[in-house]
Amino acid sequence: MTNIRPVSNSLAKKAKLELGEVPERIDQDIAVLKSWISSQPHLKARLDDQLLVAFLRGCKYSLQKSKQKIDHFYSMRGALPELYENRFINERTLTIFRKGGFLRLLKPLSEDGPRIHISRYTVYDMKEFPFAELLKTRNILNDIELIDDDNAIISGCIEITDMQGFGASHIFYCNPLLARKVAIFTEKALPLRVKAVHLINVSSIAAKFFNLAKSLMPEKLRQRFYVHQNYESLYEYVPQECLPKEYGGTGGTIENIIASLEEDVLRYKDYFENEV
Repeated sequence: MTNIRPVSNSLAKKAKLELGEVPERIDQDIAVLKSWISSQPHLKARLDDQLLVAFLRGCKYSLQKSKQKIDHFYSMRGALPELYENRFINERTLTIFRKGGFLRLLKPLSEDGPRIHISRYTVYDMKEFPFAELLKTRNILNDIELIDDDNAIISGCIEITDMQGFGASHIFYCNPLLARKVAIFTEKALPLRVKAVHLINVSSIAAKFFNLAKSLMPEKLRQRFYVHQNYESLYEYVPQECLPKEYGGTGGTIENIIASLEEDVLRYKDYFENEV
């Protein structure tokens, strides 16, 4: 018997209709993946039931695609040691989260809707917090959601990137090629489906950087980008009830969101210390 967290009725219905989930078959599918992983000597993979069902859901229960994505998930991480080696929930990691550059909003888009994130890289001094370290910390949040967030796994994620204050100094410290590798990893290896990316507060300098970064991304991801000239345009896609007060919303404050996220991150301290 597998150890999988039950989901809400609305998410269960969505998983059945959109992902082809058959609850009676989950145990068998997970057993197949565990057997396959055990036969792959090059894979040092976790066998947590909750993680494996995330791959099944992210691949709409195609066992072949799930195997490919699991293989990419661990193999490609080996090619990105600056992002995936020695990941710990320590004071440095918590400081990065406390600055509020990576926000997992308190409400999903709807009861059975995608999880919503806001990224604000410009709150960091990149002399003190290198770009690679910020991406590494952001990927910790991804891994937590693979285990912890049914909305993200079943319905995907909506990414909002706030480019307020983005200038030439940020371009100097950013690494577009590393960002491209992360985008490819996201597409080929991560079972979290990015439904849309919304850019807000985009200056002329930020627009030039965005166009360069976008050109390095996979076509499938490029088609999901939206640039907004004002918050009213964003509200057409993300309702104000989901957004924090600082963005004209009623979904709590950034301070509330940071406190909630820190609690979630600390619960996974041992998980990352025991990482394969």
